[in-house]
Amino acid sequence: MTEQIIFYMLAIAITVFSIMAVTSKLIVRSATYLLFVLLATAGLYMLLDYYFLFAVQVSVYAGGIMVLFIMAIFLTHRPGTEVRTKHGWRIGLSVLLSLAGLLLCGDIILHNAVRLYQFTDAETITMQEMGTAMLGSGKNQYLLSFEMMSVLLLACIVGAILIARKTNGSEKETKETDQ
Repeated sequence: MTEQIIFYMLAIAITVFSIMAVTSKLIVRSATYLLFVLLATAGLYMLLDYYFLFAVQVSVYAGGIMVLFIMAIFLTHRPGTEVRTKHGWRIGLSVLLSLAGLLLCGDIILHNAVRLYQFTDAETITMQEMGTAMLGSGKNQYLLSFEMMSVLLLACIVGAILIARKTNGSEKETKETDQ
């Protein structure tokens, strides 16, 4: 009973802070709300007794990635200014795409829940089989997606550095022309 209460509290926190992160007009507040979402997700891992994933979530995502986001924000924007709200067809398109994504995720969850129910009747999976599935390159193995995520993160870091260089260069030129 206590675990269910904690689960629902974490689920509500994740939902509320996710909405606040997306709807906040101050970019630093959005990053802070995202930090709360990542920490609540780590709480879910702790609730499931996945201590390694809990530690990785807190150290890598809530620690490292959030520091990277906040540094990129400070390098590229003025953090105290409000972001202008977009109006018109973009909001409608965003809602439509969000609903399509929600339906797609629901369909995937339903199909995988049926497969999980069938799998639990069979023998349990060993840690070696799980490692092979995560880092294998065959059918139903996830090495390619893992590598794609690492390339995507690398591209984000390189892009943030290039934007920061352009921003710093344009500020220096502005200061030199003012003098």
